[in-house]
Amino acid sequence: MYRTEYPEPQFQRELWMNLNGTWQFAFDDKDLGIKESWYQQHDFEKKIEVPFVYQTKLSGIDDQSEHGIVWYQRHFTVEEAEDFSKILHFGAVDFETDVWLDAQHIGKHLGGHTSFSFDITDYVSVGEEHVLTVRAKDPIRDEELTRGKQNWTGESAGIWYTNTTGIWQTVWLEMKPLTNLASIKYVTDIDKGNVNMTGEIANFLPGTEVVADIKFKGEQLAKVAIYPEEGSFELSVNVLGKHIFRMGYHNEGWMWSPEHPNLFTVNFQTTAPGAKTDQVASYFGMRKIHTSKGMVYLNNRPYYQKLVLDQGYWPEGLLTAPNDEAFKKDITLAKEMGFNGARLHQKVEDPRFLYWADQLGFITWGECAAAPVFTPKAETTLYQEWLEIIERDYNHPSIVTWVPINESWGVPHVHIDRQQQHFTQALYHMIHSLDTTRLVQSNDGWAQTETDICAVHNYAHGTKDDLETYNYYAETLSSWEKIIRNPPVWDIFADGFSYKGQPILLTEFGGIGYNKHTPSEGWGYTGAKSDEEFVSEYQRIISAVSQSHCLYGIVYTQLADTEQEVNGLLTVNREPKVDPKIIKKANDFFIRSFVETPQKDVEIVDVLDDNLD
Repeated sequence: MYRTEYPEPQFQRELWMNLNGTWQFAFDDKDLGIKESWYQQHDFEKKIEVPFVYQTKLSGIDDQSEHGIVWYQRHFTVEEAEDFSKILHFGAVDFETDVWLDAQHIGKHLGGHTSFSFDITDYVSVGEEHVLTVRAKDPIRDEELTRGKQNWTGESAGIWYTNTTGIWQTVWLEMKPLTNLASIKYVTDIDKGNVNMTGEIANFLPGTEVVADIKFKGEQLAKVAIYPEEGSFELSVNVLGKHIFRMGYHNEGWMWSPEHPNLFTVNFQTTAPGAKTDQVASYFGMRKIHTSKGMVYLNNRPYYQKLVLDQGYWPEGLLTAPNDEAFKKDITLAKEMGFNGARLHQKVEDPRFLYWADQLGFITWGECAAAPVFTPKAETTLYQEWLEIIERDYNHPSIVTWVPINESWGVPHVHIDRQQQHFTQALYHMIHSLDTTRLVQSNDGWAQTETDICAVHNYAHGTKDDLETYNYYAETLSSWEKIIRNPPVWDIFADGFSYKGQPILLTEFGGIGYNKHTPSEGWGYTGAKSDEEFVSEYQRIISAVSQSHCLYGIVYTQLADTEQEVNGLLTVNREPKVDPKIIKKANDFFIRSFVETPQKDVEIVDVLDDNLD
């Protein structure tokens, strides 16, 4: 069964057509498709279930061999919406996409992880059948492309997984009045109780009215109308009013947090003179994230982030979840185990996951796929993808941190190379220039430059029989000085940069390898061969980490097994390896430690790098 849910739930219209399902399909290993005009006439020998890639079981093909160019084709008919704009949307296609409609080329997109669309209004006639053709080029061995955890050798091994080629998120057609609300951006200010909304109107006409109806738990808080003088507008509404309390502490009944995922619904109506009304259903959350005194604050209160690394792979769909319920299940199970969020690792996650994170109360760190090498082409691709990531996902209150670089992937010499350092700094500043509402982590793990969070990776916790290593591990996490002075791999900060008092979070650790069904198989950072040993290892590692008085957040590796990597708390089929209550009980240590040892003011002298020898 193909994916049928609305793909953009934070900006939803009623009139749309799902284009998932059975498409004609062909491999183009000799790259003949354009030369032979496959978009005009071709015998597509295969069929595929979109949005699942050919490498997956759910696609109906299940072929893991290497095919760098693939073609899709399907017919569709629009039965209504004579005087409406028709927008063709692609959730994500890996990697280079060309699109034809009735043999006419209508657009191209580069990048395998973000959404894109084409206005096909002038190409579509109501009641007539149209032919949609898509060519996706995904050169697996091109190391300049942002591949993330997809292997570039043709073989899944270690921490590198099966590739995804072509369409891997929903394709749909959206119908809307010619004058319509093209976009909306929310900036919430919990200190003043305001939400600021900036919007863009497509095909603007003088006299166009925009009405925003804001409700909270079904109760109307405000209904405001504005007549913009041009195709953009800005609207500020006080939605908290008397509910703001002193000292910056706010009623949890109104703020968004993992414990209280409160959301405000907004129904927009955009009407041009003498035209149909465009209606969009949306939502936002009142949420603030900032750092101070070495801690992360959520809604002006110190907040301990207990996150889990989530790679977002499924055995039957790879990067594509089998259904919408799979997103909800992952979040629910993580919360049952005592985690309040996830670092979404080397993947731009489906908006449906982010929707459920907003709805259920689940912090997320947004990351992107990395390229293995540092070249002008790789840099340009990454810049462009971040522009599209922020444009698409800006409004999700669950996202609190952006992570543009992980473990120096794509910048292998950033610890000493000033050019690569400039690149990470440029990403840091570019993201902040586009988004003032979130934190930015420059290079998660080590060799950091400018960053809002000091993110450390450390798997050096030894085995249960190696008490000396275990004690050393606990000792190195006991203070910020020891964390900085005793890096497990590269120095925590790149040459020329030093710790400035940022909150320190252990953003990768653990990785207990346990293949529940075949204990002798699989890869992990450390091992267990029974439920009892798995629990004992988890408690042992958590005990060491929870003793730290300077860590103010963690990211455990990882939520679910992924192909041969069996580090998950869940199996690859999302079965808990042990009772989630056991994991939750161990995780509760962090909250107790955090409450019992509040952070003091942190004073840092800017000579650390010179004094670490």
